[in-house]
Amino acid sequence: MDGGRARGRGGGGQRGHARTHISDDIRGQMNELVKSLPSPTLPGLHLPSVDTHKGWLFKWTNYLKGYQRRWFVLSNGLLSYYRTQAEMAHTCRGTIPLATAHIEVGDTCHLVLTSGGRSYHLKATSEGESQKWVSALQQAKANATLLMHHSDDSGDEVPVPQEDRTLTQGVLKTLASKLDDLSTCNELIGKHGAALQRSLSELEDLRGSTDSTDKVKAVNERATLFRITSNAMINACRDFVDVAESHSRRWQKALQHEREQRHHLEETIEQLAKQHNSLERAWRENPTSYTGETLSVSQTSCRSQEGDASDENDEAEFFDAMEDSPAFITVTATGNIDYCMSNPLSFSLQDTSGANHMQLRRTRRSRIPDKPNYSLNLWSIMKNCIGKDLSKIPMPVNFNEPLSMLQRLTEDLEYSELLDRAARCDSSLEQMCLVAAFSVSSYSTTVHRTAKPFNPLQGETYELDRLDEYGYRSICEQVSHHPPAAAHHVTSQRGWTLWQHITIDSKFRGKYISVVPLGNIHLQFHSSGNHYVWSKVTSTVHNIIVGKLWIDQSGDIDIVNTTTKDTCRLKFSPYSYFSREVPRKVTGVVEDREGTAHYILSGTWDDKIESAKIVDSSQGCGGSEGKQKTVYQTLPPKLLWKKYPLPENAENMHFFSSLALTLNEPEEGVAPTDSRLRPDQRLMEAGLWDEANSQKQRLEERQRLERKRRAQANQALEEGEYIEGYQPLWFEKRTDETGDNIFIYKGGYWEAKERQDWSQCPQIF
Repeated sequence: MDGGRARGRGGGGQRGHARTHISDDIRGQMNELVKSLPSPTLPGLHLPSVDTHKGWLFKWTNYLKGYQRRWFVLSNGLLSYYRTQAEMAHTCRGTIPLATAHIEVGDTCHLVLTSGGRSYHLKATSEGESQKWVSALQQAKANATLLMHHSDDSGDEVPVPQEDRTLTQGVLKTLASKLDDLSTCNELIGKHGAALQRSLSELEDLRGSTDSTDKVKAVNERATLFRITSNAMINACRDFVDVAESHSRRWQKALQHEREQRHHLEETIEQLAKQHNSLERAWRENPTSYTGETLSVSQTSCRSQEGDASDENDEAEFFDAMEDSPAFITVTATGNIDYCMSNPLSFSLQDTSGANHMQLRRTRRSRIPDKPNYSLNLWSIMKNCIGKDLSKIPMPVNFNEPLSMLQRLTEDLEYSELLDRAARCDSSLEQMCLVAAFSVSSYSTTVHRTAKPFNPLQGETYELDRLDEYGYRSICEQVSHHPPAAAHHVTSQRGWTLWQHITIDSKFRGKYISVVPLGNIHLQFHSSGNHYVWSKVTSTVHNIIVGKLWIDQSGDIDIVNTTTKDTCRLKFSPYSYFSREVPRKVTGVVEDREGTAHYILSGTWDDKIESAKIVDSSQGCGGSEGKQKTVYQTLPPKLLWKKYPLPENAENMHFFSSLALTLNEPEEGVAPTDSRLRPDQRLMEAGLWDEANSQKQRLEERQRLERKRRAQANQALEEGEYIEGYQPLWFEKRTDETGDNIFIYKGGYWEAKERQDWSQCPQIF
């Protein structure tokens, strides 16, 4: 043992004595290795490249809808999802940052992503597809984690972009050089580490022999060589880390600056979109007021009322202007446009002299009182109504919304600009597409509105005069109380007329209420004479007994152009818990009189409708009842209609749209039978529901007594002679050109309003 210790100490002394000579040898070997290594390359600095990964996955939504098919896109460390591929251009349903996400792989193609306290349950269609997604997600998470910077308040200021580019290139070169040093040291460590291991093994074998002194010397030399290369490796690593850390704060500031710039750009684009919408709506709502003026506004900002019906204009999206958008617009004859904050719904037009200053439209209200939170046991009232007609059952106003059925019927005109566009179409098939989109748009306001409108009293009317704003005016009248039936007539200065006679058949089935509108809607365009006829689908309100109320639309709409015999069948797919279809889906095909398909329509009745022109068709397989499916090849779809966003605080205002908020707004000069003057409806809107219920009972009792009086009067007539107890004031029953026996507007209402002569109107309130 003593001899062993002496040898160890002696070896240490020899090693220290020979350090200078060994270091010179090592330096020579390292220099030779460095010369033999390839030049440094930048790719060693970059993260593994991952292409953008896209595909369909099923995402868990809720217990009612289960898994829903969504289009997922993995890019730049973010996993985004959309309802359809077409939504990628405008609407992202959600984004999951993978840098902070936890990826958990389950069985049977399941995987769970947890981020920000929220879990996303996803399911692939096959094991192979699931494995591809897991690999892509894990690689993207690794890359995102490496790129994630820690925030540091103290740091360098954001560099000027030109300086930043030069600085970044210099740093990358420095880091690449340090990586080259690390690579060289790594090879040396591997080489000398292996030699040291061999020397130690030989020393073990020669323990106790006379050659042990030479072997110990060789081992000491190799150990020294390994230590020096290890120190070089450590120093190179330290240099690499120092360079990276010295620039990390600068890069973090630059990244934050870019994020702020992007956010500012998004806000600017949104503001420009609002300004564009204000200009476009001002022009569309009163184009005749601009006669004689020269407006040199860009086509990208304003669309001419008599402009061409090009594809670009047809697929343009228009949204309601928000309240904070610049809305006071002064258009001069020289084309200069000035913005100033003023009345949000006021526009003015000035000529070059400034003398001709006119108001284009009045201010409309944008909110109503919030809905009170009154609780009521729905089942206690509905349990005795199973199988009955709901129009004959007295209901408290708790189940109503502060609009009448006549106003709900008028609300179908919210997207009347679709008919304005259709009136300018030269092609009857393109016109059919826009008419179909209009027929679907009338259901978009119902998606959240499960409350029933007030049943109109017999003889009740409702007018909507938007001649100065949208070019049309509308009149409705309740022509029958049992069964409830309403007649509606709309005339537009922009080239179309619409009329309908609708009877409502509603039944309570225990778990749901079905509402079936009976009757046809007629639409005629003045220039072409094209006459369209269609009917409405069935509306169903679910979860009457327990759960959250929700509404669904189902059935088919057959639109027929009685002039050209073109047809369009729209299919409203009913919701199914087990279906993988998009909820509220609508599909349709536009065909000419020969049965040849020209356009495919698709979308949802609560969001949008698109059309795609068919360029080829072929017979496929898999049809029901032994029939072959027809496979259509189409051009890219074009947007026909997009739902306007709901106003702010809509959830507390019965989910009313912008138009619905104005329907019950008081107006002067309307008929005394107008729905705006109905007291129970007005009290409910004000939140006075107890008083509204009292008024509702009074009106219903008065109507029952009036109906009984008329029945007694009929009994007093001579035998064989019968006179109907009530005759509508503004509509009369006729047989139209399609053979329907309906109530049609006979005229006189707007003339009576102009004279303010309402002597013929009954006192129904």
